[in-house]
Amino acid sequence: MTDADRTHDLVVWGATGVAGRLVAEHLTAQYTRADLSLAVGGRNRDRLETLAGKLTRQADGWDELPVVVGDATDPERMRAIARDTRVICTTVGPYTSYGTPLVGACIEAGTDYCDITGEVTWVREMIDRYHDAAVEAETRIVHSCGFDSVPADLGTLLVQSFATETFDAPCETVRIYLADGSGGVSGGTLASFAELFEAGETDPLARRTLRNPYSLAPAGERSGVDTGERRRPRTDPFSETWTAPSPMAPVNERVVRRSNALLGYPWGREFQCTELVPTGDGPAGAITAGAIAGGLGLFRSAMSFAPLRSRLRRYVFPRLGTEPTAADAEDGHFTVRVRGRGIAADGPFTVEAEFGADKDPGYGATARMLGESAMCLLRDEVDSPLGGGVLTPTSGIGRPLVDRVRSIGFTVTVGGVDTPE
Repeated sequence: MTDADRTHDLVVWGATGVAGRLVAEHLTAQYTRADLSLAVGGRNRDRLETLAGKLTRQADGWDELPVVVGDATDPERMRAIARDTRVICTTVGPYTSYGTPLVGACIEAGTDYCDITGEVTWVREMIDRYHDAAVEAETRIVHSCGFDSVPADLGTLLVQSFATETFDAPCETVRIYLADGSGGVSGGTLASFAELFEAGETDPLARRTLRNPYSLAPAGERSGVDTGERRRPRTDPFSETWTAPSPMAPVNERVVRRSNALLGYPWGREFQCTELVPTGDGPAGAITAGAIAGGLGLFRSAMSFAPLRSRLRRYVFPRLGTEPTAADAEDGHFTVRVRGRGIAADGPFTVEAEFGADKDPGYGATARMLGESAMCLLRDEVDSPLGGGVLTPTSGIGRPLVDRVRSIGFTVTVGGVDTPE
């Protein structure tokens, strides 16, 4: 199909959820109907029409906002929506339960797609099932376009690009630090965590995916020098401070490794990346690191035990649809620092990038990153040699997304820290 045959430039799928609503609010505040033909989609027409009315009243330049209704588990309906749309961005999770029909429909229709999933077992399934078909269809399926994993993935790209341009060599090793942040955790995010643990318990392929740090690399290339995410507190030679394991490392590290592989290993086949939480110096830093590591260990243990996992989901986790309010989602902030080290002809060098925003990372910032990812795909603002496939933010979009989020208020910087004399 040609773009002229399609009714909508962009559909926000799952628009009545908190994350989807924030994406729609961002797009209608940032752009006008003259800029793009936008629609909001989901399964409840009444709620969609209420949202559409609210958005058209509060945003200048929008006299109407069409609604698209369907069940995410209905493949035929997903095909119809995809055929009528140029780009779909979706916040409907857990993606393991609700995402697959839409991905298949987008590839069949030649519709570019982006989401905010951190479900690595599902992403691995999409890679094995659809990557070759997406390449052939020249369709970009770009996963993890929120806090998972834009700051880590694009931060690594910035560090590596600066190193190559400045020192004529990539960084051999990269550390990703969740340096600062505040914000809530949604029911959807916790449901996705639960799906990961449940899959790991019942599916041998999922277990292998979670154990292999290269599980998102292309088939035949799922091994390397990295040993996987850290599980214990330790001092870090890059930052010279105590660090704890990062809860996002199982996702972000694998995404960064897939970026390197898809782009043809510009950072080398022995490139290593590790994500950590810096906790400070001295005894206080060590105690904090130990507390974080212990808490994550207890959470993993609880989630690995089916009866306890079931009770946590029922009695402790916030239910889907009861996530923080839009006001809560706008409060918060985050800073991710990416530091890389390499060796140039005249000696070692260090490069650091910073990626941050004054928004809740899981909602306010994620909504903007997803919305701007969709706009990059829509406008074909892509810096990548890849015309299609199951991709990452770096391999599917690249530097144009940095420019877009910077233009809406994100802090994104990069520079040399220790340069050769």
